[in-house]
Amino acid sequence: MTSPKPAVGKAFPAIDLPVLDGSIRSLSTPRDGYDWMLTIVYRGKHCPLCTTYLRDLNSALPDLNALGVDVLAVSADSAERATAQIQEVSPTFDIGYGLSVEQMQTLGLYISGPRNGMDVEGPFAEPGLFVINDQGVLQIVDISNVPFARPSLTSLVMGIRFLRGLTGDFPVNGTHA
Repeated sequence: MTSPKPAVGKAFPAIDLPVLDGSIRSLSTPRDGYDWMLTIVYRGKHCPLCTTYLRDLNSALPDLNALGVDVLAVSADSAERATAQIQEVSPTFDIGYGLSVEQMQTLGLYISGPRNGMDVEGPFAEPGLFVINDQGVLQIVDISNVPFARPSLTSLVMGIRFLRGLTGDFPVNGTHA
């Protein structure tokens, strides 16, 4: 089952989640010092491809931060499971947890359920990537139904650098009616 996707060129849904440092973060609001937001939804502790992607994200973080982009990665995992996985990554970005099925649906994510032999707690989100610009508008979206079809973070950084360098008014791609 799929859910309606968030519309590019429109305000990103207001969703708050707890993060591992004990605070609450908005999926759409960058921290002070940043004006764009990159929110990555990953599958969770059971996914070794997610661990690799989060490591790659950690490597891309200095370039993203230099472009004014704050980063938050979130999953449906509990705090305990998220902590266990993140120990393998040692991220310098925030990790949110506890994404509910309703929130997954709001984000238009594909949702998978527990399967025999998989180490999961319950339904989990398949990968999603959302870039929210300085107006709070969804600028870039990538939603996948499998963990091995995600955008290259190198390409993403180059694309954000291009968009941030534009001097004229440029419409968000995919908004032609």
